[in-house]
Amino acid sequence: MALSKVDREQFFAEPHVAALSVSAEQNRGPLTVPVWYQYSPGGEPWVLTGAGSRKHRLIEAAGWFTLMVERVEPTVRYVAVDGPVSRIEPGTDDHLVEVSRRYLPPEAVEPYLEMARREHGESVVIHLRPQHWLSSDLGSF
Repeated sequence: MALSKVDREQFFAEPHVAALSVSAEQNRGPLTVPVWYQYSPGGEPWVLTGAGSRKHRLIEAAGWFTLMVERVEPTVRYVAVDGPVSRIEPGTDDHLVEVSRRYLPPEAVEPYLEMARREHGESVVIHLRPQHWLSSDLGSF
């Protein structure tokens, strides 16, 4: 059964790893990769990625992408959202800290940040304006 607006937004706001999909080159399926993302109910989800990365270039060219999250316990549930890119802006250290704290246990945040600051290079934040939602809770099996 489809989730209510409140339930789908609440579920999507939890720190799931999302599958991001965006149209790729001709004669290829979409690029689909796991990503960390940030979202607050009623807002715009965003992802942090390397400036000039394949993901960045494809999203910028397509102007549209999809995020999908799921779980299997205690019930099988998923939420997918797609929409146009509302803006792309330079990534900041604050963005990196925010998304790292969302996904990592407290003791792993600082070591990860040190590595990311040293090795990841410049980043961009890509915001999605939600246009279409698809969600369901299939119950337990």
